[in-house]
Amino acid sequence: MNESAHILLVAPMHYEVRYTINPWMQPERWLQDAAGLHGQARRSFDALAAALRAAGCRLTVIEGAPGLPDMVFPANAGVVLDGRLLLARFRHAERRGEEVPFARAFEQLREAGILHEVATLPDGVFQEGAGDCLWDATRGHFWAGWGPRSSRSAVDAVADYFGQTVVPLELVTERSYHLDVCFCPLAGGEILYYPPALSAASLDSLRQRVPAEWRIEATEDDLAHFSVNAVSVGREVVMSRTTDRLRGVLTERGYRVREVDLSPFMLSGGGAFCMTLRLDRRSTAVQPPVSAEAVV
Repeated sequence: MNESAHILLVAPMHYEVRYTINPWMQPERWLQDAAGLHGQARRSFDALAAALRAAGCRLTVIEGAPGLPDMVFPANAGVVLDGRLLLARFRHAERRGEEVPFARAFEQLREAGILHEVATLPDGVFQEGAGDCLWDATRGHFWAGWGPRSSRSAVDAVADYFGQTVVPLELVTERSYHLDVCFCPLAGGEILYYPPALSAASLDSLRQRVPAEWRIEATEDDLAHFSVNAVSVGREVVMSRTTDRLRGVLTERGYRVREVDLSPFMLSGGGAFCMTLRLDRRSTAVQPPVSAEAVV
């Protein structure tokens, strides 16, 4: 049976691609067929919601705000663990306007009892939510990306607030502007990741903590499909349409892969994980399996 999962989504009513703050963004492509792509985005969103529900997830869907198209990516809005949420602070001016409406939405979730506490970062610290801070339930710690968006000082801020170990991973390419683009802790204990996105020191840190049989290396093709940007719940993995190779690897390891056409959101540099924020994460660690056969 899959773990319980409560996921926040933001409806794409105001979604569009109108600026460029990462190398994936294609506002010119959007403008060629804005109405058609907006309709496709709404259908893709509905398909993602259906796939998440089929994977056993409970969903809470909120509205975005006009003029803030990237609110559809709530993974960047905060880090959640044990009912406590640390609000993001965005590096780019284009996304800073999201901070107030997300804070208001999270306060409503606190009043509803879904969250217990909402906190802010220290002044001067940039940290872009779960997109750059991934909880590894198997090992009981965060993996935190820093470089293009989140500050190195955010690692200490997250550790101080949650009282948990935070392992920093330096991102060295603009294409992997957030950690969730190139790094995914799977529920069975494996780490799916794209090695060229990480510094040599960060790769060494990963290899010291995760044995080779639990590391799944993604290819450039996997990255371009936004397949690493996946939602892993129990034996289910929800992701954008993926490569034959990666689908086969995950299936062989006992996962059911649910693919969704998220191409309208990929025009903004986002995939399935970017479009979700998990609200029910708990800090109780699960011991890593002892061999690859244990998850087949």
